[in-house]
Amino acid sequence: MIYLDYSATSPVSDEVLDTYIKVCMNYSGNPNSLHKLGFEANRIIDDATNQIAELLKIKPSEIIYTSGASESNNTAIKGIAKMYQNRGKHIITTNLEHSSVYGPLSFLQSQGFEVDFVNLTKDGMVDLDHLEKLIRDDTILVSIAAVNSEIGLRQPIEAIGKLLKKYPKCLFHSDLTQSIGKCDIDLTDVDLASFSAHKFFGMKGVGVLIKKENVNIEPLIHGGKSTTKFRSGTPSTPLIVSTSKALRLALSNLDRKYEYVKGLWFYLKDELSKIDNVIINSNSECIPHILNFSVLKVKPETMLHALEKDNIYISTQSACSDNISKSRAVFAVTLNEEISLHSLRVSISYLTTKEEIDEFIKCFKIRLKELMMR
Repeated sequence: MIYLDYSATSPVSDEVLDTYIKVCMNYSGNPNSLHKLGFEANRIIDDATNQIAELLKIKPSEIIYTSGASESNNTAIKGIAKMYQNRGKHIITTNLEHSSVYGPLSFLQSQGFEVDFVNLTKDGMVDLDHLEKLIRDDTILVSIAAVNSEIGLRQPIEAIGKLLKKYPKCLFHSDLTQSIGKCDIDLTDVDLASFSAHKFFGMKGVGVLIKKENVNIEPLIHGGKSTTKFRSGTPSTPLIVSTSKALRLALSNLDRKYEYVKGLWFYLKDELSKIDNVIINSNSECIPHILNFSVLKVKPETMLHALEKDNIYISTQSACSDNISKSRAVFAVTLNEEISLHSLRVSISYLTTKEEIDEFIKCFKIRLKELMMR
């Protein structure tokens, strides 16, 4: 099998799975219980939280555990809207966000909130001048992903954060799901940030919402004691501890891993660029873990299923997208309907080998030739 869909989800690493199993076997108590078993479970959760905080250079009290990035995004966006609606009902975002950002924003629009979309430069970067022009007295939130999940565009989160600090009534949320464990992100000027463990070789079903201590939110889930008052429910000790382990492993040797993936990205990009009817949509502003391209005259799902016959797995849009037609992100960058209707995504990691890339290219050429002859 050749797996080239790491941005959808990554396989659980052996070390992370081993940690998960050991915690399941040895820490069975409810962390909220007052007896010894509860105390022991709560202690290792605190240890994990302290490690995550140290790795991300934040405070342990700023960590909220969730079921994944979708819940984190919903909690951040709806929580801010509910808490600060007396200040205003204006939110700013981009056309490059994940569906778990658009979903709560659409819901809020039905509740009387107004959402504006910031312009992008020709390279797909947020136009900082336009962003500042959009900010109003009643703007309470800006939500911009650090890295787009379909094209891989990396936004200047640090610069955006510094800009927004001039407007203390406007908070800044960033979806870090596609950046954590892949590239360095400075969270100094980010008020809220979301991510999921399963994107960096952790377990599915656990995520994190970072909420800086000077920010308040209305919880999405009420009732019962947990690791924080901002998200009720019995804490999952194995998932939390394994997330700490996954994050530590993901951030180790990060620069070396990044350079290795970057080399594969350039090689893959060059090889695909030589093929007729292939248009590369990712550019130099993208992280090397994602390469988006379009194959004109061939439906994306047709190519995806053709490659399945070779036991090769890629994707069309984001795995969570509810749009099965054109890619909103690709259209936002290319402004071309046909290109956005035919986009495919290959996402790689430091586990990907050049041999796998070569096999993919070989099979892709064969399948493309077959499909073009139909």
